[in-house]
Amino acid sequence: MLVTSTESIPGYEIEILGVVFGNTVRAKHIGKDIIAGLKNIIGGELKQYTDMLADARREAIERMIDEAKKLKADAVVNVRFTTSQTMAGAAELLAYGTAVRLKKVR
Repeated sequence: MLVTSTESIPGYEIEILGVVFGNTVRAKHIGKDIIAGLKNIIGGELKQYTDMLADARREAIERMIDEAKKLKADAVVNVRFTTSQTMAGAAELLAYGTAVRLKKVR
């Protein structure tokens, strides 16, 4: 399935099916917090958190695509991401976009 941040796809007309969402909530891990605290003192990338957020982003996208497939979509356009804190030490990553069917322009 095509997933894009653009509003349209060159060469295709789109039929809008609806907005689709995918989200995941992740909590911090005490071991990662200790390592992150040490990195904060000496500086550098917090690789454990970078990896955790990359995994969360992939999972949110997969869930969004699953919702689009239920609508029999060919693509999801205008994809965006947002995050929010759900409780102390936990955050939500939300992916959303518009599920569409594609029709090749002649």
